[in-house]
Amino acid sequence: MKAAFFNGLRNAAPMAFALAVFALAATPAHGEVPPDAAAVVKKFLERETAGMPGRVQITVGAADLRVARPPCARLEPFLPGGARLWGRASVGVRCADGKPWSNYLPVEVRVYEPVLIATRALAAGQSVSPKDAQLEEIDVTRYPAGLMREGAEASKVLARPVAAGQPLRREYFRAPVTVIAGDPVRLVYQGAGFSVSTEGRALGSATDGETVRVQTTQGRIVSGVARGPRLVEMQPAP
Repeated sequence: MKAAFFNGLRNAAPMAFALAVFALAATPAHGEVPPDAAAVVKKFLERETAGMPGRVQITVGAADLRVARPPCARLEPFLPGGARLWGRASVGVRCADGKPWSNYLPVEVRVYEPVLIATRALAAGQSVSPKDAQLEEIDVTRYPAGLMREGAEASKVLARPVAAGQPLRREYFRAPVTVIAGDPVRLVYQGAGFSVSTEGRALGSATDGETVRVQTTQGRIVSGVARGPRLVEMQPAP
């Protein structure tokens, strides 16, 4: 039937044939997702990400047109269950005025924030001074949670080496060791209205607040809590 239609057009005047072909080409194919779907999704994403900190950059990809969709007068965007607008994701579009159907568009939501970046190679066990890191704006969606946006904690040290240009993460830091195995320590016992101290030797290493065993000068082995450099506090029995 289509062949007969074009044969009839060929027999018509050349100008009429050209106009007919142009009109057919300009008509949207039945079942295509409306071309404004990307714009609808982008506006939806802009509203949903309005409260995010930092600078947000949104990219909307093309819809999958392999499945025919009936024409639709009004599109409604939606988030699939469990979807998170962070990095690469998908946003749904469904027909809210017409025969029901839905489709999904690939999107990418990038969030740029200033975070601390190591200005030079840093070794494990060292503290981080202001000259060792500086704030730089990066795409934080490329990294797990825990990026540091404030000055490195002066009371902590690095638990692992960090390369120059690498973002600092909170999990990279640990409390410094205040009691080292074999070191002499001051053992303090505090009770209700009194305090007694003696000398001893640490039998293990500990950070501030951790429990450590100590051998007293009399040879007795006791446990206490590290409270600072070479200082162990014994708690009274309950």
